Formats: sequence, C-alpha cells, structure tokens
Amino acid sequence: MGTFCSVIKFENLQELKRLCHWGPIIALGVIAICSTMAMIDSVLWYWPLHTTGGSVNFIMLINWTIMILYNYFNAMFVGPGFVPLGWKPENSQDSMYLQYCKVCQAYKAPRSHHCRKCNRCVMKMDHHCPWINNCCGYQNHASFTLFLLLAPLGCIHAAFIFIMTMYTQLYNRLSFGWNTVRIDMSAARRDPLPLVPFGLAAFAATLFALGLAIGTTIAVGMLFFIQMKIVLRNKTSIESWIEEKAKDRIQYYQLDEVFVFPYDLGSRWKNFKQVFTWSGVPEGDGLEWPIREGCHQYTLTIEQLKQKADKRVRSVRYKVIEDYSGACCPLNKGIKTFFTSPCTEEPRIRLQKGEFILATRGLRYWLYGDKLLDDSFIEGVSRMRGWFPRNCVEKCPCDAETNQAPEGEKKNR
Repeated sequence: MGTFCSVIKFENLQELKRLCHWGPIIALGVIAICSTMAMIDSVLWYWPLHTTGGSVNFIMLINWTIMILYNYFNAMFVGPGFVPLGWKPENSQDSMYLQYCKVCQAYKAPRSHHCRKCNRCVMKMDHHCPWINNCCGYQNHASFTLFLLLAPLGCIHAAFIFIMTMYTQLYNRLSFGWNTVRIDMSAARRDPLPLVPFGLAAFAATLFALGLAIGTTIAVGMLFFIQMKIVLRNKTSIESWIEEKAKDRIQYYQLDEVFVFPYDLGSRWKNFKQVFTWSGVPEGDGLEWPIREGCHQYTLTIEQLKQKADKRVRSVRYKVIEDYSGACCPLNKGIKTFFTSPCTEEPRIRLQKGEFILATRGLRYWLYGDKLLDDSFIEGVSRMRGWFPRNCVEKCPCDAETNQAPEGEKKNR
C-alpha cells in the first residue's frame, strides 16, 4: 500500500511540473487578470445585489472562469493518450504498413506520431501546444477545443464590462466633476457610493485587462476556427499537412493515382461525434478508427511511408562552411536570417565547420535537416535534426548536379 501511494504521489508531482513552463504561466496569468479585474469592476461599479441583471452578470463571470479552467486543466492533465510501449498490430503482417519508433520500442499506430517534447508516440496527434505544455490528441481534443471556444466568449464578456466601466466612470467624472462619482447602470444609481474611487491606477489596470481580453479573443478565436474546421473533416493539423503533401507528391511525379483521406466519414455531424460525445470520452480506443468506404486502416500510413521514401530521394546533402551556435535568432548570420527565423518550436541544430547535413525542407534563408553523424543515418540511428541558417552551408558538389531542392524550397522562391 505504501509503495502504491508513493507511486501516485510521484505521478501527481510529475503532472504538476507541467505548470512550471512559460506557456501555462502566461495562459493562467491572462485568465487570472481578466477574470479578477472583471469581478472587481462588477463588485465596485455594477453591484451584483443591486439588480437582477447585476446578479446574473456576476454569476456568468464566475461560470466562464470555472468552465475555462476546467477544460484547460482537462486538456493539460488528462493529456492526449499515448500509444502503449511495445505496441504492435494484432496481425504481424500489418507491420509492413507502419513505421517503427525506436524510442518507444513500438510501431506507430495509425494517426499517431512521435512527439519530441513528450518523448512518446501520441495517439491521433494534432500538435504539441506550449500553452498547455502537452500534446493535443485523441483523449483531450474535445477539452482543448472547448477551451478555445470558451476563452474568447469569456473575454468578450469581460471586455464589455471593462469598456462600460471606463466609459461610465469617465463620463460621470466629466459630467459631475472630479470629486463626484455617481454610478449609473440600467438607469439605477448605486447607493452608497463605491468605497474605492476610480483613480488613475484603476483606469490603467482596467485598460490593461481590456487589451488582454481583446488580444485573447482574436488570437484564441482564430485557433478555435482552425480547430473546428479540421474537426468537422475528422482530421488533425498533421493529417491536413500529410494530405497536402500527398497531392504535391502525385503532381510532382505526375502519377495516375488519387489520395482519398480515409477518416472523413462524409458527414460533418458524424465527424463531429468522433471528437465530442455526451460522456466526454472520445469514441474508440485511439488505435483503430472507423474509415470511409474504399479505404482501409492503413491507407494513411502507406501514404506516409511513400512520403518518407520520397523525402529521402529529394533531400540534398550540404557541407557546413561556417559554425552556427544553434541560436534561435542569430544576429551574426545577417539581418534577413535574423528576422525570418522559423516561427516554430522545432529545434535549431548546432553546426561545426566540416560537418555534413542532409536537408529535407527549407525556407528562403533557413533549412531543416538531419546531421550526418555516421554511415548508419539512413537506418535512423544516431540522428540530430533541426533548423539552421542557409548561409552556413553549401551544397556538396556530388549533389549539385542533381539540381534537387529541399521540400518546400521551390515554393518559396
């Protein structure tokens, strides 16, 4: 019993460490500031017990905060769900359609991907979100999407309170003088007067909270729109990218084939129910999925294997001609390189003059690739990969004759 309790405490401690990251700190800070300021303004200026509207307003503020935090912590602590260590398909012959993860010592189940941040293969991985310091995937996709919906709605409500607070207080001061503060809301005046006058500090705090509320509404609202778009198609962000690359591959080689995304069930409502359920528990086991007619469980994984082989063929070998420290925005590599640093959490890779690297994709001033540490690179052993400045490398003479370019480079020219 003692050992069992110690394991539980250890696991809880490990989960609580997720809060010690800049993403949750900023996210929870914004939620705390907007919620607290909205409640303070409501208590001081729109007294909840004065009118029925004031009571409803205050209850709604509390309700927004509870629902936002509930879904936020659900997304963070429940997590996306991981492919069991050592997992393999029941039919051993199906393993030929799957990629093998040497870190997890398991095959990658359909729709799963390995996350370098979590260091596990994530079921139905959408992306790794720094704001929850966890992946968004099979088990927490619904909670994450609901958080993206509720946060803007709560911020809109809070922003309305902030605007009305500043307007009412400034209007009353201009109308009745700086020494007279009368609060008028819903054609009713509060009596007695507020205990705390609306001074410069209160105005600055309300204005700051208003800026946070508006910024959150726009930024998180756009993320919600993107998430709902892919949910209604029963896709993830990664799968949308795989589908685009499938079309590019077919067009590039002028193949007589059509890629059909296997998990779009043909109905937005059916796709919606794959993520949102009344019980809150997503359908399925995260390893096998309902598919549309004409496809099978490994349609997507077969396409991934084709893209992986194609990437190896179209990759380009470079030689490092200048050291690179691995800095996110290196000042010593040029102004254009500094300001066009890839906006992603993908790592930068440190380079030393004389090393070789295999670039698989690139931007105008940056490349992404794998450092060639030994001859076993092709088998996936001893690999280091990340972004690096283009002006630190030059194409190897043996590859220059092929006139190939890393994936994505041609589109950016």
